[in-house]
Amino acid sequence: MKRLFIALLLLTVLSGCGQNDQEATTYQDELIDDTKIIVATSPDYPPYETIDEASGEIVGFDIDLTNAIAKLLGLEVEWQAMEFSTIVSAVQTGQVDLGVSGFSYDPEKQVAFSDAYYSSSQTILYLKDDDYTSIDDFKGKTVAAQLGTTCYELMAQQEDIEVVTGTDAAVLVEALRTGAYDGVCLDTPVAQNYIANNTEFAMLEPIAQDSYSIITANDNTLLIDAINEKLTEFMKTAEYQDLLSKWGIN
Repeated sequence: MKRLFIALLLLTVLSGCGQNDQEATTYQDELIDDTKIIVATSPDYPPYETIDEASGEIVGFDIDLTNAIAKLLGLEVEWQAMEFSTIVSAVQTGQVDLGVSGFSYDPEKQVAFSDAYYSSSQTILYLKDDDYTSIDDFKGKTVAAQLGTTCYELMAQQEDIEVVTGTDAAVLVEALRTGAYDGVCLDTPVAQNYIANNTEFAMLEPIAQDSYSIITANDNTLLIDAINEKLTEFMKTAEYQDLLSKWGIN
């Protein structure tokens, strides 16, 4: 009887383990909450993501695109604002389902990347009176870049340019305006956005090419497949082109 009891107990334990460790069969199974997608973004990078001063809402091209993809998946989006440098770890540890904040493909980040949803480039924003013409003109100068970005990696590779970092791109640009730095490395549409709103600024011709992807945890294979399917579908529509025009990045 004792052996029978132990055998039954073991079977119960093993059955319980199986129930708690079932493999996902749909992309909803990989979500924190199967009724919505929880998405992290760093809303300091207009026109991709920023805080609308009037409404206090997070808005931008990335926001509209993600909402459209979620709609095709039949899900609502819950947005969580956080510093850009913390989004990857939030995705890796399952605090959020996705990161959408202009992420460039980088296998060292150890997350899953979607297909690219936009091709961009990097440049250096500077005060127009300084009249720089190439990246070589910044040798011996100070250029700021947002921590964890492609711009930071790009600037760190340059010889004789002092690189300083910050967590908020808007703060870096304001510091540039007051003369704290000689330049700020930004994505070209972001630099164009600042120039459109401030005649003091100018920028170099693009110094590097890039593309953006949505990120999720490596284990979320069904989720990334579903996102890629809907991305392909959405990017063929007039709505996608309308978003590019709406945010001035086409």
